[in-house]
Amino acid sequence: MGGRLLIQLTYVTGWKIQPATESNAPWHCPARGFHLSGTVTEPAMQSEPETVCNVAISFDRCKITSVTCSCGNKDIFYCAHVVALSLYRIRKPDQVKLHLPISETLFQMNRDQLQKFVQYLITVHHTEVLPTAQKLADEILSQNSEINQVHGAPDPTAGASIDDENCWHLDEEQVQEQVKIFLSQGGYHGSGKQLNLLFAKVREMLKMRDSNGARMLTLITEQFMADPRLALWRQQGTAMTDKYRQLWDELGALWMCIVLNPHCKLEQKASWLKQLKKWNSVDVCPWEDGNHGNELPNLTNALPQGANANQDSSNRPHRTVFTRAIEACDLHWQDSHLQHIISSDLYTNYCYHDDTENSLFDSHGWPLWHEHVPTACARVDALRSHGYPREALRLAIAIVNTLRRQQQKQLEMFRAQKKELLHKGVTSITNLEGWVGHPLDPIGTLFSSLMEACRVDDESFHGFSDFMENMGQCKSLEYQHLPAHKFLEEGESYLTLAVEVALIGLGQQRIMPDGLYAQEKVCRNEEQLISKLQEIELDDTLVKIFRKQAVFLLEAGPYSGLGEVIHRESVPMHTFAKYLFTSLLPHDAELAYKTALRAMRLLVLESTAPSGDMSRPHHIASVVPNRYPRWFTLSHIESQQCELASTMLTAAKGDVRRLETVLESIQKNIHSSSHIFKLAQDAFKIATLMDSLPDITLLKVSLELGLQVMRMTLSTLNWRRREMVRWLVTCATEVGVYALDSIMQNWFTLFTPTEATSIVATTVMSNSTIVRLHLDCHQQEKLAGSARTLALQCAMKDPQNCALSALTLCEKDHIAFETAYQIVLDAATTGMSYSQLFTIARYMEHRGYPMRAYKLATLAMTHLNLSYNQDTHPAINDVLWACALSHSLGKNELAAIIPLVVKSVKCATVLSDILRRCTLTTPGMVGLHGRRNSGKLMSLDKAPLRQLLDATIGAYINTTHSRLTHISPRHYSEFIEFLSKARETFLMAHDGHIQFTQFIDNLKQIYKGKKKLMMLVRERFG
Repeated sequence: MGGRLLIQLTYVTGWKIQPATESNAPWHCPARGFHLSGTVTEPAMQSEPETVCNVAISFDRCKITSVTCSCGNKDIFYCAHVVALSLYRIRKPDQVKLHLPISETLFQMNRDQLQKFVQYLITVHHTEVLPTAQKLADEILSQNSEINQVHGAPDPTAGASIDDENCWHLDEEQVQEQVKIFLSQGGYHGSGKQLNLLFAKVREMLKMRDSNGARMLTLITEQFMADPRLALWRQQGTAMTDKYRQLWDELGALWMCIVLNPHCKLEQKASWLKQLKKWNSVDVCPWEDGNHGNELPNLTNALPQGANANQDSSNRPHRTVFTRAIEACDLHWQDSHLQHIISSDLYTNYCYHDDTENSLFDSHGWPLWHEHVPTACARVDALRSHGYPREALRLAIAIVNTLRRQQQKQLEMFRAQKKELLHKGVTSITNLEGWVGHPLDPIGTLFSSLMEACRVDDESFHGFSDFMENMGQCKSLEYQHLPAHKFLEEGESYLTLAVEVALIGLGQQRIMPDGLYAQEKVCRNEEQLISKLQEIELDDTLVKIFRKQAVFLLEAGPYSGLGEVIHRESVPMHTFAKYLFTSLLPHDAELAYKTALRAMRLLVLESTAPSGDMSRPHHIASVVPNRYPRWFTLSHIESQQCELASTMLTAAKGDVRRLETVLESIQKNIHSSSHIFKLAQDAFKIATLMDSLPDITLLKVSLELGLQVMRMTLSTLNWRRREMVRWLVTCATEVGVYALDSIMQNWFTLFTPTEATSIVATTVMSNSTIVRLHLDCHQQEKLAGSARTLALQCAMKDPQNCALSALTLCEKDHIAFETAYQIVLDAATTGMSYSQLFTIARYMEHRGYPMRAYKLATLAMTHLNLSYNQDTHPAINDVLWACALSHSLGKNELAAIIPLVVKSVKCATVLSDILRRCTLTTPGMVGLHGRRNSGKLMSLDKAPLRQLLDATIGAYINTTHSRLTHISPRHYSEFIEFLSKARETFLMAHDGHIQFTQFIDNLKQIYKGKKKLMMLVRERFG
């Protein structure tokens, strides 16, 4: 078997075996005992010269036990030259001259012949053989040498003893080296693919019943266990990469297959068990769930055959990737019922069957196999892996029939207890270990076994389907309803059975496992199984299966993930339900919607979700009811829930009743505002497709979802909030004027005051909205009235942020505008800042209300405080504008604002700027209507400018002293320039020169210690 396997692999690489008369054929190919040697010539290629390789092969009891080739290629597979020589020996045995083993030939020689033989051998190969010959001669002549202590001598051409082990040659060193290299690449350069190919090779060897399969897996496992990253990840507390984790899963599954070999010897199994326990005890051995120890009961051994079924779970160590294989070593195949199932298609019992839970036959008399489902399916996988496809198929059918019978029994049990359970509003987790996402992949195993029976009945395909699939060369296959098996009902086939068991597994209610990896694996395996189902084209027979299972799942209570009441920690059914929905919709829309709507639940997010009922006697193990679950994949699950809802919305377009039902389900079950917003956008896009008229019903659904998003995010922070508000206004515009009016009437439940005025009302009042809605004058006025009412309400509630928007929106209505202005005045003394007041004041001036602007500017000045060193403050421009406005209005207004300026501004440069501006023109020079006044310039010796001048001089004096307190030499020149500006201000007073001189003298006296600075002062100012 192993030889055949290696030859076929060589064909894959493109090598061809040619007749002996052509090039590339072995020649000079003698067989000496159990040793075959020869020379293989590889023809010249375009860029490569002709290559001649010397090949030697040893064999024993139909197995190649060692190979040597001078080509130097290092690989775990035989090189093409070895295969060529082997095929030449098999196909042309008459051209290979056979000889006895060399020891027999030597035995027939006399002394002279032996001496001649040795001397000729040394002569022909003296450079290679002479040193060894001399060494051996010296040892033979020495009586105490080790070589003389052993009777006889070795013969490489003689076969092994009958008691010696014989197995196919495997270059263990190369296997270890290649695995080590692949692991060291850390998932780069396709190393993961190469390791998967090695695993596929192991499965292929097992299928061919090649004893090297277990040897090769042992070598691979040793390298995996020696990976230095394991210790590093454990030390750092980080999880291994997802792809690397999947490799470990496959490693554990392969060991499960090996120890479940139905024909392995007890000593072999004992040896494997010893090795597995050794690996299992290593600290860095990966745990089964990928993150932390799994505290579930030992379900593999919770069987009649299990030796440790009652072990105390509290003292159980962590489960590793090898734990299930270790537990499987306790399993056997001697059960007579099991033997009958896998060995015969005629094993029935039509005379007797009971109706108990563990009966051996069903009502048809067909055999059942009651065992922990993952373990039973592991048996199927082991039979397939070891080359027993028919036996695996028989056991798979018995398991599926058992599952279907259990499903029927569970339905009957629930119906009997339905009133009680629904009254309590609680349920039970019937499976802590789900079949989908399970380490042993029971549903995937059953599905694959049954689907293989639907493809072809070609032995060569079965031998290499897995290998070619892993090479990425497996083309798409068509599945057929092959003739019914004896244990299938009329009209059923392997295909229907495969589909049905997949639906049963996907619909099973099961608890969400702990840990990130385990939860991701549940999602991934579910999606993989569904993708395989999607490759199957549904016909009437399969649609019946879908209908049957959908009804079962809806009515099966706590045994189904689609039951009426489920546990809050059950794995959600969104992905599965979406597949069911799309499959059933063309054939049974009512059932499709019923299934999808039932699956919309996500109880883990419900604060009042019911706890599990732990009192029911039928569930396998209990869970802690108040445990708060950590759902690492919650975002993915919510996305799948959103996808399901979107699929229903799309399908329900044009159906008012179904749209209302789907909308109600979304509002009840989806708790993420971002996902509801996505659904609202999806519905809007579908309702407003370019090639059709808008669907008003779907638009209303979109609007309702948008309103819910507004309510959900009103009091929470959401970075997409502005986008959501703008979109809602757009959606309401498409629905119609009444929708816009409605959201403005109820703005306080949907928007913040700022959003309502700056986005909602402004957009509604825009010309584009009026044109889009084709509004008449009456409708425009009604909408504008609602917008003004909204604006005033918002200004009352949040004047700081809404006052300006309210004034803008109320411009065209005098009463509303006055009301908004009064709101601003009322709020000016309490909560509004000077910047907000200045902004509104500038707006008032722009609208032609200078006195109101002046009033607001004076109010703003009372909130302002500019210190001596804030000469770049953003409010400076507002202060200058306010003074300019007061100056333009007249002397009285300027006289009223200057005291406010003096009180609020301490910055000398700002005050001097204001002073100069006030002296350049006459107060009231530009009136309200642009008329020029011919008044005189204001005197600096009289109020109000005298007060401003004194304050400016005082500010310069204070600022000078403040600067000199912490001045450094590098700022001296800047300080001198500052004093120059101060002198200009001093000189504006009639006695300014005297004041400035006294000021400078005072500085010289006080700061005489700063000699260099004072010297600069004297140079500039005397």
